Amino acid sequence: MDKAILGRKIGMTQVFQENGSLVPVTVIEAGPCVVTQIKTREKEGYNALQIGFSDIREKLLNKPLKGHFDRAKVPYKRYLREIRVSNVEDYKVGSEIKADIFSAGDKVDVTGYSKGKGFAGSIKRFNYGRGPESHGSKYHRGPGSLGSTTSPGRVLKGKGLPGRKGMDRVTVQNLEVIKVDPEHNLVLVKGSVPGAKGSLVMIKKSVKQ
Repeated sequence: MDKAILGRKIGMTQVFQENGSLVPVTVIEAGPCVVTQIKTREKEGYNALQIGFSDIREKLLNKPLKGHFDRAKVPYKRYLREIRVSNVEDYKVGSEIKADIFSAGDKVDVTGYSKGKGFAGSIKRFNYGRGPESHGSKYHRGPGSLGSTTSPGRVLKGKGLPGRKGMDRVTVQNLEVIKVDPEHNLVLVKGSVPGAKGSLVMIKKSVKQ
């Protein structure tokens, strides 16, 4: 994962390509991200970069985080994430990672948290079929049978029941980068990506090209 960056989902639009085709794209404000810490195989057991994204006021930080940023002599950031790299010697604390690490035609994986849907029944949550709709049924949108009688006498693991729906970590793989605007830190990715507008996403080089 040598190429990765944090960003904020702006929304969706559409662009025309040179051949005249219309492509739906998601606009992502990618970076700039600052390297706040470098982890090495000798000290931590693996090579990685800790990067920060989105400025934050000093009064909103707790003391441990403030000390972490002050020691690195970098601006205060709202989000911190780790990315694995093969060679940490190419980076130093305080250096910036910008949207221009990607270019049009690249294949990327985008990770984010899907929209939260709140409490939902089993039909909406797991796409179950519903019961008979006639008046005599009296069982329309229930979760269905919960298991056999006295043996095993419990609800088997994996049974889909009502509960919280959404707000899951989702990765969409092999999306194509349509356009990169380094001046405004924008990356336009073909198709949709998980999350609501304004939510945090990570763009990284695709692992299954």
